[in-house]
Amino acid sequence: MAAHTALGMILAVGWSGIPQADLSPLLLGLILWVVCLNGGTLAINSAFDRDTEDVAYLRAPPAPPRYLFVFGLSLMAVGLAGAMLLPAGYLAAYATCLVLSLLYSVPPARLKGVAGADWFINLWGFGALTPYAGWAVTGRPVTPAGVAILVGFGALFASFYPLTQLYQLEADRARGDRTLATVLGVERSLDLALGSGLVAFALFGLGGVRAGWLDLAVPLRWGGLAAAAAVWLGGLLWWRLEGARLSAPAHQRRMYLALGAWVAVDLAILAGFA
Repeated sequence: MAAHTALGMILAVGWSGIPQADLSPLLLGLILWVVCLNGGTLAINSAFDRDTEDVAYLRAPPAPPRYLFVFGLSLMAVGLAGAMLLPAGYLAAYATCLVLSLLYSVPPARLKGVAGADWFINLWGFGALTPYAGWAVTGRPVTPAGVAILVGFGALFASFYPLTQLYQLEADRARGDRTLATVLGVERSLDLALGSGLVAFALFGLGGVRAGWLDLAVPLRWGGLAAAAAVWLGGLLWWRLEGARLSAPAHQRRMYLALGAWVAVDLAILAGFA
C-alpha cells in the first residue's frame, strides 16, 4: 500500500523533482493513507470476517479483539481529519475510499460478499484511487498521460483481485459469501484476470502515446512496458492453463508470484513515466 501510494507521488513530481518537493505533506499523506485508512480498513474487515483459516499473511488468524471495529473506525476518522489539511483531491479520494471501505466490510451492505461489487470497489479503491491520492497530495494536476496510467492501475487490480480469492474459495463458500470467485469459479476468474490485464496494458500504452513515446528517441520505454506485460500476462496464462488442477495452497503460491509481477509493472511504469 505504501509503495502504491508513493508511486503516484513520484509520477507527479518525477525523480528529479523529489529533492525540491516539500516532503512534509507527502509524508503526512502517506501516513494517513497507509496507517489510518488502510489500517482502519483492515481492522474493520477483520472484525466482521472473524477468519479462522489462512488469510493473506496470517497463517492462523487470532480471534479479533472485542473493540476492533471501533478502533478501526476511529483510526479512519482521525485520518479523515488529517486529510483536511491536504489538497482537495487527496481529501476527496480519502473520503471516497472511507465510504467504499465501510460498504465493503460492514453489514448489512457488506459488499465483499456480493459478487462483482467486491471487484468494483477494489479496482477503484486500491487500484486507481490509491496512486491518485499520492499524485493529488503533491498539489499537481493529473496530466492526460497520468489519467491513462491511473485508470490502467485500476484495471491491473481488476486483474489481480480474483487471484486473491481462489485459494479461499471453500472458506468463502462455507461462510455464505458470494464473492466474485465463488460465482465465476476458477477458470472464469482467471479469464477475467487475463482480460482485465490486457485492458490495463492497453491503457498504459495509451499513457505512453500521450506522453510522447512515439518519438523514436524512447524505444526502451516501450521495451520495458512490453517486458512487464509479458511477465504479467504470461504468468496469468500459465495459471489459466493449469488452474482447474491446482490445490488451494498452489493457488496461494501463484498469488504471491503475481505480487512479484506487480512489482515488475511498477518498475516499468516508473522507468518510463517518472
